[in-house]
Amino acid sequence: MTGLTVFSIVLVLVPLADIIYLFVIKGLEVISWPALTTITVGTGVEFVGGGISNAISGTVVLMALATAITVPLGLLGGIYMAEFSNNNKFSEALRFVSDVLAGNSSMVVGLAGYFIFVLYFGWGYSALAGALTLSILMFPYVFRTTELALRKVPDDIREGARALGSTKSTTINRLTLRFAMPGILTGILLSVSIGLSETAPLLFTASFSNYNFNGSFLHTPVGFLTYIVYVYSQLPSNSAHNLAYLSSFVLITSILLINIVARVVVRRFSKV
Repeated sequence: MTGLTVFSIVLVLVPLADIIYLFVIKGLEVISWPALTTITVGTGVEFVGGGISNAISGTVVLMALATAITVPLGLLGGIYMAEFSNNNKFSEALRFVSDVLAGNSSMVVGLAGYFIFVLYFGWGYSALAGALTLSILMFPYVFRTTELALRKVPDDIREGARALGSTKSTTINRLTLRFAMPGILTGILLSVSIGLSETAPLLFTASFSNYNFNGSFLHTPVGFLTYIVYVYSQLPSNSAHNLAYLSSFVLITSILLINIVARVVVRRFSKV
């Protein structure tokens, strides 16, 4: 069994390591300051050249908006489910809806975002439409992991705090949230990673722009890195492939840095 377990781990890790190695090596070969600070010239079959600064700025805006929407709602929802719901019918319905959202196709969510945000509300292809669509995909992971992390905190801690005269809100803020912080952070990081890797929902709601984000959240398309990876990797041009490799490298590096910084922060602030 030990041999089979090790073999299974190697079977999974070798292709993953090969993919990461490919993108890191190819990305390091083409990375340069002009490539990171100039905008993309042309889109799709009309690609001319340039860099990915418009995709970087658009991705930052989209993820900042989506995270700002998802994390507070997911944390509050998870706290309610774990500490206040008492497993009533309403909480069971919330869990069911959350699980359905988590298992839904991102393309279906993107199409729903297109009909609701782009057409019905009239926002057009925009950063806000893209961010809200991403938040729908990200929400279940923060919501469910927050609930599960809080439920894993021993009840003895809550009972001890109440015996010392602590209110329920103080117990949650000062104790249970800190004990559950590693699990909560895992859910947040997972949701951010999923948001960074999505392409289909943004094709329907954010479209793509060759220009850097100009501060307009409505009626203005916005660029994003996964579009370059998805579209430019299929073009018969070495310069287009180089931008796709560079975008993949930037995405992998960003996720790695976010994980490292988050782990350092949580170790410091999760201490009771």
